[in-house]
Amino acid sequence: MRLAEYPDDIAFATAIGILPTGPVRPGDEPQIPPRLMAEARLFRRLGLSKSLISGMLVRASRHGTTLEAELLASGVLKEDTYYEALAEILHLPFLSRLDPAQVEDLPGADSQLVEPSIVRIHHPARPPITAIVPSADRIESLNERLDLSPMLRTMLAATTPSALRTALWQAGRTRRLRETVDRLFATLPEASARITLWGRQGFYMGTILTTLLALAITEPVIASLLLHIVLSLLFLASFLIRFLALLAKRRQQQDQALGIPSTGPRPVYSVFVALYREAAVVPQLVETLNRLAWPAACLDIKLICEADDEATLSALAAIRLGRQYEIVAVPPGHPRTKPKALSYALGAARGAYLVIYDAEDRIDPLQLDEAWRTFEAGPSDIVCLQAPLVITNARESWLSALFAFEYAGLFRVLLPRLAAARLPMPLGGTSNHFRTRVLQEVGGWDPYNVTEDADLGMRLYRLGYRCGTIERPTYEEAPTTTSAWLGQRTRWFKGWLQTWLVLMRRPSQLMRDMGLWPCIVFQVLIGGLILSSLAHPLLFVYVGVIAWQLFGQSAHVAGPFEITLIAVDIVNIFGSYAIFVALGRAGMTPGERDAAGRCWALTPFYWLLMSLAAWRAVRELRSNPFFWNKTAHRPAQTPLRAEPVADAG
Repeated sequence: MRLAEYPDDIAFATAIGILPTGPVRPGDEPQIPPRLMAEARLFRRLGLSKSLISGMLVRASRHGTTLEAELLASGVLKEDTYYEALAEILHLPFLSRLDPAQVEDLPGADSQLVEPSIVRIHHPARPPITAIVPSADRIESLNERLDLSPMLRTMLAATTPSALRTALWQAGRTRRLRETVDRLFATLPEASARITLWGRQGFYMGTILTTLLALAITEPVIASLLLHIVLSLLFLASFLIRFLALLAKRRQQQDQALGIPSTGPRPVYSVFVALYREAAVVPQLVETLNRLAWPAACLDIKLICEADDEATLSALAAIRLGRQYEIVAVPPGHPRTKPKALSYALGAARGAYLVIYDAEDRIDPLQLDEAWRTFEAGPSDIVCLQAPLVITNARESWLSALFAFEYAGLFRVLLPRLAAARLPMPLGGTSNHFRTRVLQEVGGWDPYNVTEDADLGMRLYRLGYRCGTIERPTYEEAPTTTSAWLGQRTRWFKGWLQTWLVLMRRPSQLMRDMGLWPCIVFQVLIGGLILSSLAHPLLFVYVGVIAWQLFGQSAHVAGPFEITLIAVDIVNIFGSYAIFVALGRAGMTPGERDAAGRCWALTPFYWLLMSLAAWRAVRELRSNPFFWNKTAHRPAQTPLRAEPVADAG
């Protein structure tokens, strides 16, 4: 077929079925942009059917993409076959694979991971050449330029975007790993957990601990009383924050506010998933990512694996992945943490927005759509949105049931209230949606912090940004054994300790950056959680001692101060247990409450386990601060209620 057969867009649109045959009335002109019509002519020349081109033109126009992107994303065009055909049109040699050893890792080379178009290749026995990625919208102008300068054809070769990216990932892996590990520490050292205690911090903390120890030895009664008062105030502050969040909770029907997916042009959305020893859940992960209600041509899914994790890489190789997927292999190096892996790939994110998921997550298909609409409708300083995490295996054990209470209260009651009040939010480790540009500007994740989510949420707030929440959930399964739960929770406490120490390097500056009330909330949410968990068993001791004084000795021993103190302790202990359960139940659906049953009665034991995890974290922070205690995952055992998925195509 010759392109000259159709001299204008109307004739061509009629020929491929976009317009009806016959006279064209005013207003019947094609609504397809001219750039897409030019692409359509090329693909008709390559032999694609009229009906296919017509359908893909409509889809590209609706999504704001290109015909080339839609055809490649649909799988109708095979990447190698298509780019080889373009090479033939241009009369250029075609390279289906590039040797990473011959690729130059020049300054700024990582930009080609975002928009692959050109790379310089050296050969030991031949002159260097430039490998280019041709595209449908530039094919005619490039061909004309090559016809005018035939010598250019001896210096160029055509390749595919995948081949170019693969070669660049390999060519720059050592340099990129070094930059990933050092970037935050080099640009914003006060925000990095690479050094656990700064010299001044160590001096002050050593002085305080020595003073407290001396006071405990010389004046044990006074020391005990002071500790008792501090702990009581922290427990009471934590109780009050959660109580206020519970009072502010409004019952809403989730789907009333969310509606149906938006139509119209979509931005590219990056989806990052860090995988390490996750071969068992790879099929489930790919299945849930394939269900995302977002055009495949506008998705940039990066599955980020450790290069020496052969089992996970083999599991991914065994599955046919769409063109929206890219496997990123992170070279082995210290520290081996999830935030290091995420930061390694951050510079290659193609999306205007970026979301983080865990390997075991099952995601509401409309979550990306809700996050995008919330970003577009909200103020520009909202740069992160947290989706709620919902535990689906509450029936399996008392631990998973109480985990479900904890997550329901945190993600569906407390965090939305903090977001509404524009207060600091400790993010969850998954389902965080970001404005990509801002995430890159603030340094991404700290490779040395093992709860990178809480750290990043606080850093964003300190830099003047705010976080919000959305309602479309991500479903997870909680650990069901004590050993798995303790390992995970120990890592969390260790990361919260790192986060608190990082932010408290200059307390006066922190208060100026955050403001007084937000700074107090931070101290209660992070510092208070750590200290109260460490000292939780002491409250039982205090209550026992004072009760013995009240009822085991003469009545005159019990003065107003002792009575007030024991009253506060009782409120702290039983009130905190009650608010924990009440928050969880307020955030749960009736079915979730039934699944959790009456396991809430075991809350005191759950909190004692948290105390054990906190003490283990203190020990581990000293001996092995960057160790990532990996939680083993399995395919989900609890099926989800079937939900309709809107057509993203």
